[in-house]
Amino acid sequence: MRYLIFIGTLLCAFTSFSQSKEFVIKGQVFDDLDQTPLEAATVYLERVKDSSLVTYTITEKDGAFTMEDVTGEDHLNLLVSYVGYKSYKKKIAIRTGTIDLGAIKLQISNSLDEVLIKSSAPVTIKKDTLEFNVNSFKTKKDATVEDLLKQLPGVEIDEEGKIKVNGKAVNKILVNGKPFFGNDPSITIKNLTKEIIEKIQVVDTKTKSEAFTGEEGDKENKTINLTIKEENNKGVFGRVAAGIGTDDRHEFAGMFNRFDNDQRISVLVGGNNINSPGFSFGEIQKMFGSGGGRSFNSNGSFSLNGRQFGGGQGITTSKLGGVNYADAIGEKTEVSADYFYSNSNSENESSSQRETILSDSRYFSNSTSRSNNDTESHSANSDFEIKIDTTFFINIKPSFSNSTSTTEYRSEDETLDEDRVLTNQSTLSSFVETKVNNFSNAMSATKKFGSKGAFLKFGINNSFSNSESDDFINSNTEIFGSTPETINRNQLTDGNNNSDKLNTDVSYRLPIIAKEFFVNFNYKYQFNKDENKESTFDFNSTSNAYDLFNESLSTDFEYIDTRSSPGISFSYRKEKWSARFGADYVMRTLKNQDGLRSEFNVEKDFNTVELNSNFNYRFSKKASFYLGYRLSNTPPSVSQLQAFEDVSNPLNTIIGNPNLEPTNQHSLYMGFNAYNWKERTGFYVYANVVQSQNAVVSRTTIDPATLKRTTTYDNVDGNNNGYFGIDFSKKFKIDSLQTIRFKVGSWSNFSKNINYNNEVQYASNVLVFNPNVGIDYVYNDVFEFKPRYRITLTNNKYDIDAFEDRNFTSHNLDLNSAFFLPKGLEWRNDITYNYNANIADGFQKDAWFWNASIAYSVLKDQGLVTLKVYDLLNQNTNARRTATQDYIQDTQSTVLRQYFMLNFSWKFNSLGSKGETKGNSMYYVD
Repeated sequence: MRYLIFIGTLLCAFTSFSQSKEFVIKGQVFDDLDQTPLEAATVYLERVKDSSLVTYTITEKDGAFTMEDVTGEDHLNLLVSYVGYKSYKKKIAIRTGTIDLGAIKLQISNSLDEVLIKSSAPVTIKKDTLEFNVNSFKTKKDATVEDLLKQLPGVEIDEEGKIKVNGKAVNKILVNGKPFFGNDPSITIKNLTKEIIEKIQVVDTKTKSEAFTGEEGDKENKTINLTIKEENNKGVFGRVAAGIGTDDRHEFAGMFNRFDNDQRISVLVGGNNINSPGFSFGEIQKMFGSGGGRSFNSNGSFSLNGRQFGGGQGITTSKLGGVNYADAIGEKTEVSADYFYSNSNSENESSSQRETILSDSRYFSNSTSRSNNDTESHSANSDFEIKIDTTFFINIKPSFSNSTSTTEYRSEDETLDEDRVLTNQSTLSSFVETKVNNFSNAMSATKKFGSKGAFLKFGINNSFSNSESDDFINSNTEIFGSTPETINRNQLTDGNNNSDKLNTDVSYRLPIIAKEFFVNFNYKYQFNKDENKESTFDFNSTSNAYDLFNESLSTDFEYIDTRSSPGISFSYRKEKWSARFGADYVMRTLKNQDGLRSEFNVEKDFNTVELNSNFNYRFSKKASFYLGYRLSNTPPSVSQLQAFEDVSNPLNTIIGNPNLEPTNQHSLYMGFNAYNWKERTGFYVYANVVQSQNAVVSRTTIDPATLKRTTTYDNVDGNNNGYFGIDFSKKFKIDSLQTIRFKVGSWSNFSKNINYNNEVQYASNVLVFNPNVGIDYVYNDVFEFKPRYRITLTNNKYDIDAFEDRNFTSHNLDLNSAFFLPKGLEWRNDITYNYNANIADGFQKDAWFWNASIAYSVLKDQGLVTLKVYDLLNQNTNARRTATQDYIQDTQSTVLRQYFMLNFSWKFNSLGSKGETKGNSMYYVD
């Protein structure tokens, strides 16, 4: 019976299509008063009977528009919307062919005589805001914000969950202008549902102070603000889920939200042993990553909102919970805060093979290791926004975190010479206990003067960090050859590290031309103090205790970095373009004191200039270009400056160089972003090139007999690196039931590195080319198929004959599909194939990785039963090849393997004026 209903549905759809008319509607939109063409006005068609969206477009620079579509309706409502003007509405008769509406004139809005049309444009382009009306975009039932974002024009979400809008990365998501669990995009988009959202606004990312003063924000990053429907701003909603599977796999998750106008309280809990943060609620398509690894790219650890869960590659068991609070206190203060607790255990086994290439020879290394890590952490963050009046704003953001961890680690290593003769070998076992406490606080105060754009801004940011550790180590190193040597160590290292940082800045903006041309005066002061004390004790067999102080393996450093930088910048802003140029004079002092070896004390002064400039041009409201240049200065680290011989690794002695100079980096970046609303095409280009002067590089000498290494550091010129990317997408209709979105692009990076090896200097050039192509095929409400293919081509070239040029190729194919069957049944498949012929023998070169899930809605769509299969073919691997300037390495480690899991989730929702569960409005848009 179920299949008969399904077939009947398809027949009805085909019958409807056979009666459809292909039409083209065109026209031109003007200002009624002065006949000026209106660019970026939204023109859209709605069905007369239910006001559901049929199609839409955005007017061109001359106000012209064209809409093409297929419909079975005899009449449709045409609407035109533009900010600051009255909405236009007209019922038009639909016929096959072209319908020319000629000139459409909009009148300037007047609140006294505005005619309210109960409809909202799907897309609205304001001066610096792109706004989407949620109800205009169709999604599947029970859709999350992530599902919704994937349907919006110009929005891309990759396999790792990273979001881009018109080619620019989204680094912050807000709910009604406030953080939701510390601005973490993953929590927000995967757990808030579409049904409570009214609009999605996209703007350039700004700090609180920049938003208050009206400054331009970060042109390279975007912020998404989700606005809650007014009727949905009071009530509770949430979800609970639990699952149990084969191989003792399990997961549970829960989320509770209470909204009461300005006040929001949210609680999250979760736990699993499938390498997930715990908020997937059982649906495989909503899991972070792929739930524990994809072929050649598995990692048992994961990061959520800056908090690390797990201890590295492998299999992680985690438990976590969090609470988020946001409220308005009176009329002047807004507060938000969150707290997270996490507990995780991560187990991993790994193996690697490395070929190290020298100027006159080469050698080989093999390694195996096993680790077990337990971590428990707490973190709390808060944000206070205080508007004293319309001209004075204060922002305070304290944060605290605490973590404790224990790690057991064992490894076995061997090194062979060019003739594969064993030269040295070592075994190591260690047990480490670590406690870390961090506190930071950022405060800013901003005062505006007059109406021309003048302001005074003061900020202070301080942080304190303390890390205590006990490291028990037992190692055996054997060096063979004509002078054999055996080194045994049984030691305890007591570590105590402190880091204090203070950053202050004050700036004043002086308007030369009101709201257009400004001169900015600024002064920044930075004080960073790091204390590194590690006391190593050898085991005393007489006292049976670790009480023999080993000075050669102990350290007691105090490293101070003081920086003072006055600066000036000029900024000019017009309607279509803006430019900024700034310069800072940096006075820096680096001071290092050694409490054990005063002869290694270092103090150096550096003076330099840093530059920062950018140019932005908007061709239209649909296309923009940006270009920037930076000159920055980075000092060497304490370990690089300290002339102390670090012999903690018997096979690699490290000696610092107190004569190192800071590195100057010249960075040039650009980007072009365009989205054609008429053609549904997006085109994005971005690039960045960095050239380094006085780059700090390793200088290694290797003993040919023992293969023991001695490494120091030096400054070199000639290092550079960069990346380039291009993406194109187009979405179009095959007919009224089928749509296709085609995406093609390429990402490339390159680097040139100057290296020293056995006193021979050489350059390595690495070029990585990564073209990709993808297609999204959607058969309305029935089927989705999304294949993706990527090929990675890597070329390593050297400027000396001793090094052989290397080329590597790897392939990746993704096949994602979804079937939406009658009676609330949904079947999804996520298939990946990886192939890398260059992987060494003994490592898996290719693998099919197949995840599948079947979900069935119950309890009037409030419940969901899911059966998911992870790694259906039981082929998951993470074998990978890494190539650098002087070595090639193949690695493989523990990954999550096949399991079946049955999951049940239940959602509740009392949002709305009547306290009843709200359903989704299902509108169609291409």
